[in-house]
Amino acid sequence: MTARDPLLDPVLAGDRRALARAITLVESTRSDHRDRAAALLDGLREAGREALRIGLSGTPGVGKSTFIEAFGTMLTGQGQHVAVLAVDPSSARTGGSILGDKTRMDRLARDPNAFIRPSPAASHLGGVARRSREAVALCEAAGFDVILIETVGVGQSETMVAQISDIFVLLLAPAGGDELQGVKRGIMEIADVILVNKADGDLKAAATRTVADYAGALRLLRKRPQDPDGFPVALPVSALESAGLDRAWQAMRDLADWRRDAGHWQARRSEQAAHWFAEEVRAGLLARLSEDGTARDRMARLAAQVASGERDAKAAAAEMLESLRGA
Repeated sequence: MTARDPLLDPVLAGDRRALARAITLVESTRSDHRDRAAALLDGLREAGREALRIGLSGTPGVGKSTFIEAFGTMLTGQGQHVAVLAVDPSSARTGGSILGDKTRMDRLARDPNAFIRPSPAASHLGGVARRSREAVALCEAAGFDVILIETVGVGQSETMVAQISDIFVLLLAPAGGDELQGVKRGIMEIADVILVNKADGDLKAAATRTVADYAGALRLLRKRPQDPDGFPVALPVSALESAGLDRAWQAMRDLADWRRDAGHWQARRSEQAAHWFAEEVRAGLLARLSEDGTARDRMARLAAQVASGERDAKAAAAEMLESLRGA
């Protein structure tokens, strides 16, 4: 019989230190840690707890941290327990990360009903740390009501955050038509709620126009089966003045409730689970490839031939795959 992990009961009891240690465990790449993390997650899954997972992406400088602090503080003021998983930019050279979210969200970081965990994005596609999905599961097991997942930026690759969230929020700044054209169609198609921040002071009128522009753009997109009438929706907010946050929260709750009642909520989570299963298989295969000395040497030799122009990339890849098939 497998021993009960010593972190399991403290995490279920909402112990913040135990939760932090558990997240560190699931982020580890050591094989013994990975085995322990898998067993811990299996044990916690039996509790069957669910939170509202809100993915948040936005252009640099739009005020994501300011918004999250204001929004999170509003939620904790209503008695909600809020976890923030903030994925920070990593150095492409060293893998290091600034991890400054606790500094930028000082008020929320001191809130007893909030938990902030910054994680380096490393090189994982989509601005989502590879183990963010598991960190989300840990926060759910710890009893948090709302989990905010902040990504490093916005773009086609940032759509990965939609695979670990129930509601995807796109945060944008007041802008003109040229900036509107710069927002990729792909991310517009997965956005559930578009919030135009900085709707205050001299920018208030521009924010109102921008909301109208995005509302018009959303009407041109094909209606999705997982959306009720009126969604996706574009709304103005001011994180600085905490204006419009209650309306944005109501829109998120209305959408979540409708999806639960219509059966889309569980279907979405099932699709996400299947997606991450495939991702884990791919990652495992790549890990085995790097651990096999013969395969690693062959990869290095073929890569050098491609880099020098001696071999075509596609032909070299075909040779590599063929060698693996015969291994």
